[in-house]
Amino acid sequence: MDTIRLAELRDTPLSVDEVLSAVADPEAGGVAVFVGAVRDHDQGRDVVGLGYSAHPSAEAELRRVAEKIAASFSATALAAVHRVGDLAVGDVAVVVAASCPHRGEAFDACRALIDELKRSVPIWKHQLYAGGDSEWVNSA
Repeated sequence: MDTIRLAELRDTPLSVDEVLSAVADPEAGGVAVFVGAVRDHDQGRDVVGLGYSAHPSAEAELRRVAEKIAASFSATALAAVHRVGDLAVGDVAVVVAASCPHRGEAFDACRALIDELKRSVPIWKHQLYAGGDSEWVNSA
């Protein structure tokens, strides 16, 4: 079975249960999950929502990132889904998970997966602030 069980961008709400199910495996003794949500503030400013946009290559790049992490860790399974479109405060923006033979490996692989996703996958965040102004964040 493929180590990369799920690597998608979606414009619909994300399911933590779906991601957990994707990495479930009898060989895995540890499963780590990261859930990223839209927070109500950033750098001292009130956030009222945001929008994610993605380059057409983003889903393929997400899979490439997951394959890189799979090659670097003894992962049994990896999964990652990221929202695109408009999100409200509290909405789930990203869910990643790693299952591995041991918990330490699962934590390390999960952290590496979210960190590399944020660093490499061309997804851009347009943050909306109270008062009506906005800015693109981490888009350079």
